[in-house]
Amino acid sequence: MLLEQTISQIGPLDEAAMAAARARQDNLTKPRGSLGRLEALSIHMAGITGQAQPHIAHKAIITMAGDHGVVAEGVNAYPQEVTAQMVYNFLRGGAGINVLARHVGARVVVVDMGVAMTLQPHPELVVKKIAPGTHNIARGAAMTRQQALQSIEAGIAVVEAEIARGLDIVGVGEMGVCFSMPGAAIGAAPP
Repeated sequence: MLLEQTISQIGPLDEAAMAAARARQDNLTKPRGSLGRLEALSIHMAGITGQAQPHIAHKAIITMAGDHGVVAEGVNAYPQEVTAQMVYNFLRGGAGINVLARHVGARVVVVDMGVAMTLQPHPELVVKKIAPGTHNIARGAAMTRQQALQSIEAGIAVVEAEIARGLDIVGVGEMGVCFSMPGAAIGAAPP
């Protein structure tokens, strides 16, 4: 199973690289810890890459698009058709994420994970559609366990394809009308 294989390949952070990165941060002409979260991120990145000063040349922002059935409850200001319009805008390079990605030299990878509408083929659109949107979480489960697993494994496959193209760092995002609702529901769920 792809998920289990991926999890088994995740090793511990490289403590030596983190120590070297921390020492480097502490040696810079600035008050210790003055860069706040940026220092912590750079040290963590050293642990991930095993390099005290990671070289980050190949960057990608992977944007997963899908619709959420809960939109039927009238909890969003925009109709579901906006998801497809936004996907086309990402592909044209006209969305905010495209501007930010260009600014840092990252490519934008757009993935149809479950847009309710059928999207027109596009050479830069990655199609990993699990279903045409999810079910309404106000009425029951949004996805089956199998669909959730398929979604995770599709995400792994997209990242692996990007690694094969050359990838040093990845950012992830989502697009879909009511996209904040699932995150809020997960966050509100009891442990």
